Amino acid sequence: MPFIHGKSLGQKRPLFADFSMSLQRAVEGVETAVVRDLIADIVRDQVRQFQDRQTQRQFLSALTERDLAEGMERGKIESGKSDVPLQPVDSDAAVETALLAFQDGLYLVVIDEVQVNSLDECRVLKPDSQITFVRLTLLAGG
Repeated sequence: MPFIHGKSLGQKRPLFADFSMSLQRAVEGVETAVVRDLIADIVRDQVRQFQDRQTQRQFLSALTERDLAEGMERGKIESGKSDVPLQPVDSDAAVETALLAFQDGLYLVVIDEVQVNSLDECRVLKPDSQITFVRLTLLAGG
């Protein structure tokens, strides 16, 4: 399963925690993907996970010692039961926004150390492929 990273130029911390995900285009252990579809799959997966987290926060949960330790490290201990209403997210709109941001040059996509230049490029993804999203930072006053 390809491994996905997020970086921002000029920042030491990653944009998000690295993760891996299986794509639907596997053929004999080799996956091929058009970059447009790859971005769409990743965005839809992240929207689904966001919605799952929102739903889970609506329930009160018992805390384990590990939950307490992690919460103390973050500076916030949560036991669930959030009163914040669920935020609706349109997956298709999120995909369109991500594709437009790529076309506008707001971020780069690098697959196995090769920068992608077009949404229509087709790439072969191996099980150990590295997909990196690099957010570009605009300079003020430039």
